[in-house]
Amino acid sequence: MTTTAEPEVGRARLRKEDARLVTGRTRWTDNLTLPGLLHLAFLRSPVAHARITAVDTEEARRMPGVIAVFTGRDLAAAQGSLPCAWPITPDQKAPPAPPLAVDQVNFAGEAVAVVVARGAAQAQDALVGIDVTYADLPVVLDLASAAADSDLVHPDLGTNRSARWVFDSAEAGTGGDVDAAIGAAEVLIERTYRQQRLIPAFMEPRSVVVDPTGEQLTMWSATQIPHILRLMLALTTGTPEHKVRVIAPDVGGGFGGKLQVTPEEVVAMVVAQRIGKPVKWTETRSESLLSAHHGRDQLQKLTLAARRDGTVTGLKVELLADMGAYLRLVTPGVPILGAFMFNAIYKFPAYRFECTNVFTTKVPTDAYRGAGRPEATYAIERLMDELAVELGRDPIEVREQNWIKHDEFPFTTVAGLEYDSGNYEAATARAKELLGYDALRAEQRERRARGDVVQLGIGTSTFTEMCGLAPSRVLGALSYGAGGWEHAQIRMLPSGKVEVVTGSSAHGQGHETAWSQIVADQLGVPFEDVEVLHGDTQISPRGLDTYGSRSLTVGGMAVLKAGEKVIKKARRVAAHLMECAEDDLEFAGGRFTVRGTERSTGITDVALAVFAAHDLPDGVEPTLDSEATFDPDNFSFPHGTHLCAVEVDTETGFTRIRKYACVDDVGKVVNPIIVEGQVHGGLAQGIAQALYEEAIHDESGTLTTGTLADYLVPSAADLPHFDTDRTETPSTTNQLGAKGVGEAGTIASTPAVVNAIVDAVRHLGVNDVEMPCTPYRVWAAINGANPSTPSTTPAPGGGLGSVTPTEPTGGTA
Repeated sequence: MTTTAEPEVGRARLRKEDARLVTGRTRWTDNLTLPGLLHLAFLRSPVAHARITAVDTEEARRMPGVIAVFTGRDLAAAQGSLPCAWPITPDQKAPPAPPLAVDQVNFAGEAVAVVVARGAAQAQDALVGIDVTYADLPVVLDLASAAADSDLVHPDLGTNRSARWVFDSAEAGTGGDVDAAIGAAEVLIERTYRQQRLIPAFMEPRSVVVDPTGEQLTMWSATQIPHILRLMLALTTGTPEHKVRVIAPDVGGGFGGKLQVTPEEVVAMVVAQRIGKPVKWTETRSESLLSAHHGRDQLQKLTLAARRDGTVTGLKVELLADMGAYLRLVTPGVPILGAFMFNAIYKFPAYRFECTNVFTTKVPTDAYRGAGRPEATYAIERLMDELAVELGRDPIEVREQNWIKHDEFPFTTVAGLEYDSGNYEAATARAKELLGYDALRAEQRERRARGDVVQLGIGTSTFTEMCGLAPSRVLGALSYGAGGWEHAQIRMLPSGKVEVVTGSSAHGQGHETAWSQIVADQLGVPFEDVEVLHGDTQISPRGLDTYGSRSLTVGGMAVLKAGEKVIKKARRVAAHLMECAEDDLEFAGGRFTVRGTERSTGITDVALAVFAAHDLPDGVEPTLDSEATFDPDNFSFPHGTHLCAVEVDTETGFTRIRKYACVDDVGKVVNPIIVEGQVHGGLAQGIAQALYEEAIHDESGTLTTGTLADYLVPSAADLPHFDTDRTETPSTTNQLGAKGVGEAGTIASTPAVVNAIVDAVRHLGVNDVEMPCTPYRVWAAINGANPSTPSTTPAPGGGLGSVTPTEPTGGTA
């Protein structure tokens, strides 16, 4: 019973979980039906900021099928306040965040009451029977005005400023004084960029089922974080943790949007306990867009100092970050993750980062794919293009002059992180080759000379990110409320099959396949003989779940460490069975062999012998099962170069991506198919930010992009073909040599696209286009920058961008 000769790690295996996922033979939370199940529906505030002066629920209580109606005041004592696990400063201001609003609503969509009914439709219908009286308060939407405390979201706090966090390289001892660098600069680039508000828009809407009828309360939830959710539910509601079981069944995507303890989860738990019956809530898509947490939303003021020869000398970053109305689980820490990445791959001698977190009357923000690092990469990659333009040089040439060379690793950055490995030269050279960079530059010059209506632009994004969140001691130094370790267990069954229990909780990443490949190689068993169990706090009692591209580099390492313990246990038994010393045994391909002989036994044979326990060494327990907890010594630092060529119609502003090429370095690859899938999905989301997606509120604070007809999530038909490749510099921070890949495409692609658009029209006087770069915004930038450009008239033919663009109505992003 040994494995085939072909190694599993590095093999392009089809994902074993897809067989059930793509055929629908799986269990989503909303598929669950329990005896006596009742349904919940939430009444949400139509106004963004108001005092609740009265709530009348009598009519709703009399409607068909209704069992109960609860307001925030009804549940105030039991529901507690939603947790924030990241107090970034000792004086951080954090208002109470009741799952159901009690006295005041602070964003449109905030839940104010919940109906419990026999059917989902009956619960929804009964919402019209609840009458809430609101006394309007001033809305607070503009980030700069909010920071100036023009009107207050939470008057009791006395300010909209939640916290101010500063990193200064001179004070930290990692670099020089940035103000001195700016004062001595021969070239100074100053820009302000807007990171628009985005909505995660995961495929499966949020859903929760709670059964309070057993010895334990069991919650099924479409969540990324079952272990963290269990702990936080216990702390929030006062329920003993050992009496709470959380199960994340198959989860249809998250992108950070399900890295949350949601109001609905807490209310469902409290309501189920109060009425003593199982309850279910599944959101509509509009509810998801309206009330699930949003991402990004920053105002970035940046100053880059350099010498005339192109050498960068300093970088200063001043951020305003929109928290929304409350601090959710890791809301305040998201910009802080970006603080260590604004310097990116460049050798800045001096650096200062200052962030002010600000409350507004909008949906709370929190982690969204990349969480702070896409925002940082966008800013620095836009700035490096601006520096190249100022110097009249090729943007890649200026980057290469300033980036860390491959023979300089490990390298400690001005932000204090130690990058372990990388080769930016190799990735960039390959990306240029894939794109046909030199030929496209030549074509660009020809089009400029001809004065073509459709201009060609080429955008560059060279990036790195810190992932594998994270060493626990580093998170502790940043005041994060948890560690960065991960846990795993390997069970050797008597029949030779293997069960892997992982604390990582997959929601589309392919853990079941990748973990099976790792264990198959390590233990020498067939890939098909490995079963991966996850997402249930009773089956997997320890874990810190999935986010921050930590699954393989932390969770996979925990699996590897557990496997080492299995082999160590089996070695002792095998030596006893073959009457030799442990040191005389070699282990390879699933077999222990006495060195210099042909005597051997398989690890699966040892597993059966241990199960029988007829002939074990004295003092040896009859089990090979082992578990391990891995806490990384450092982050991992994937990197890559993304190049984008776009064609921009200067008469209509319409942008078409003509070619996209990227070369990522994610260290050792366990499964190329999974890596490609992660890269493609990431590219789609990063390009979506550049061209399509934006959460917009009107003057009253109402979300005007509350459906997928208004919030533009691109389909495959809206995206180009991607030319992708990889270079490989193994990580030195883990035995697998792996680096994260889940967020890379999202981090790198947005600046590549926007740099390309600006590059296409820069000769018309444009140095920025605010995201998303819609046809109207591109057209307005062209015409605003060059008033002599004639007004646009409808172009012949149909299709997107063929007519004069118009600005959509609405208020502030």
